[in-house]
Amino acid sequence: MTALHDWPATALLAAYQKQELSPVDVMQSVIDHVAQWEPHLCATYLYRPEEALAQARASEARWHKGAPAGLLDGLPVTIKENIATQGDPLPAGTAAVTLVPAAADAPPAARLREAHAICFSKTTMPDYGMLSSGLSSFHPLARNPWDLSKGPGGSSAGGGAAAAAGYGPLHIGTDIGGSLRLPASWCGIYSLKPSLGRIPIDPPYQGRAAGPMTRSVDDSALMMQVLSAPDARDTMSLPAQDIAWSTVATTGLDFIRGKRIGLLLDAGCGLPLQPEVRAAIEQAAALLEAAGAQITPMQPFMTPAMLDGMDRFWRMRSLSDLQALSSAQRDKVLPYIRAWAESAEGMSGSAVFQASQQFHQVRLATVKACSAFDFVISPVAPHVAFDAQWPSPTNDPLRPLEHIGFTVPYNMSEQPAASINCGYTASGLPIGLQIAGARFDDLGVLQLSRAFEQIRGPQKPWPQPPQA
Repeated sequence: MTALHDWPATALLAAYQKQELSPVDVMQSVIDHVAQWEPHLCATYLYRPEEALAQARASEARWHKGAPAGLLDGLPVTIKENIATQGDPLPAGTAAVTLVPAAADAPPAARLREAHAICFSKTTMPDYGMLSSGLSSFHPLARNPWDLSKGPGGSSAGGGAAAAAGYGPLHIGTDIGGSLRLPASWCGIYSLKPSLGRIPIDPPYQGRAAGPMTRSVDDSALMMQVLSAPDARDTMSLPAQDIAWSTVATTGLDFIRGKRIGLLLDAGCGLPLQPEVRAAIEQAAALLEAAGAQITPMQPFMTPAMLDGMDRFWRMRSLSDLQALSSAQRDKVLPYIRAWAESAEGMSGSAVFQASQQFHQVRLATVKACSAFDFVISPVAPHVAFDAQWPSPTNDPLRPLEHIGFTVPYNMSEQPAASINCGYTASGLPIGLQIAGARFDDLGVLQLSRAFEQIRGPQKPWPQPPQA
């Protein structure tokens, strides 16, 4: 019998409705499971099991009365550390930050609490969210449950590890260049980076999005019903829209038939595509084609100049942040981050301006390349999970972003893009398929993901905690 901590959120809600399960039993199962895994994964921050049980008991009482207080009542959820929760500090993964309690919940946390989800823990991230790893100067090193010698990806590192390890069904992270999709790919879970503004976030920033991290597409669609409510604090928040998120669960294979899908196997920049990753993506394309999709190979639309320009601009932005710190604070920042940011010293104003223009060039190129298709599929990353101790796949602060060529375009174009597991390497590491849709077609991406989930077949059993 499947352990309660492994149940999908949709099944838990159905069992709560029938009073076949109690939120208290579910939360206790999650707590017991976290106790087994957490010494190895280091995925949590501000973990509060007793407070969670108190919330579960209150939820149990509401369900017994047949009066749940929200769509997610009694469902365990984790929240990425950089999403503000009232009264809690926001270290942003770095020991350099002065810890100050947040004055209010950020929009995603507020929506989850309003829906009466049990927010039992925050999850870890690397310094300033600028790494695709779980390496941090503040948090213990986060690891990948599929292979503890590997990292979970980042910057939503703890969220990816927690979802794959079974810390309950629902998790939320953020993404500015791949920070949801990369850990989703390397941890074998599902994640949606929605259209910019679809899930309000505070503070907003160009390309920044919050999104669900779950084991199933249905559970991400369930979270979208709550998270997509507008919030005025996000100056890029989209207006209220009646989106039929609940129809994702009934999406069948007929959704695939006739869809025009571009197949991108060359990012145009960055690291080369590993053969096992290529084979998994080509197999996914073959499955979609067999189900009736029109698959068309695409030429790369990103260029090294685009990726390098964004990298240089982000270096200068981070250098400005570091220069605002005292020397004692700067000394606490992860050395890799310092080396990366400080390499921007001496950049001229003209060079910074030219670098900044690459964000718009990426947007133009991405929209143009995708315009002929309903969806575009590609690898999430050119490789699978790498050494947990490394801050980036190259382990080189002067080559830090060569793995985001497939993911970052959709942050700049504001298009929704998801990661769904499509296979494993011979050593058992997960491989993610990226599904990108037209701007604002978040529902379509979820529907195609749900259809692919069916033709893909069942995943491998989820990893289990090491025996004591």
